[in-house]
Amino acid sequence: MKKILWQELGKQTLLSIGIFSALFLILYIVEWAMPSLSGVLLQWYDPAFVMGIPASVIGVAYVLTIRNPKNYTGFAGGMVMAVLLAAQFFLLGNFDLVILQLAVFFPFLLISFIRWRRQTLSLSAADQPFYPEWLPLGQRLISLLLLAAIILADYALATIVIQHNAWSDNIILKLVGGLMIASSTLANFILIYQKIDAWVWWVVYALAGMIFYALIGNAFSFVLFTVFLLVNGGAGLAWIKASKEQNNI
Repeated sequence: MKKILWQELGKQTLLSIGIFSALFLILYIVEWAMPSLSGVLLQWYDPAFVMGIPASVIGVAYVLTIRNPKNYTGFAGGMVMAVLLAAQFFLLGNFDLVILQLAVFFPFLLISFIRWRRQTLSLSAADQPFYPEWLPLGQRLISLLLLAAIILADYALATIVIQHNAWSDNIILKLVGGLMIASSTLANFILIYQKIDAWVWWVVYALAGMIFYALIGNAFSFVLFTVFLLVNGGAGLAWIKASKEQNNI
């Protein structure tokens, strides 16, 4: 069984490579047809851009793999993704995000790997279908409070430490950036417990990323987060469908 699960991770990685190969081909054609966009969509001269490619490929493979809630192997890819993203953010000088990836997200992914693996390989998990559930209402409300707290904390950090500007400067950009961090933090944490709400936050993360990169004019990252939206949304719909199947039994 373990061999089959790891093989699935390999297949999803190949699928992810195919998705990004098609994406880069399309962007190459766009740059060729519109010379004014040359070097705007595909920034091969930027080491951070290059580092982000394997991180994105592995990240999509990670999501495609854990779309199957019994396949813990995806989190191995997720941990590699976190390390690569930390390297990318280091090159960009975003040291707070380096710490976030290594000190927060990596441990969450490791815990998910261990917990999902234990559950998947247990006899009960092997014999019974998995039916995902939503968080109870009380925990969902706590999640919203945590979301707000993280956004406010990130807003203060961005204002006082990173940008050294006034509280009224770049309000929308700071809030959207905080939403990206808060939603991805909640998503990573809730995935440990295999709750559908994690995918809601991954969708919010993708939407926030699209808005953020549209505001700063980063066309490639906007396209990239559009891909994330489709992949994360598809995984979420798969878990919701499984939940509905449980209710029909």
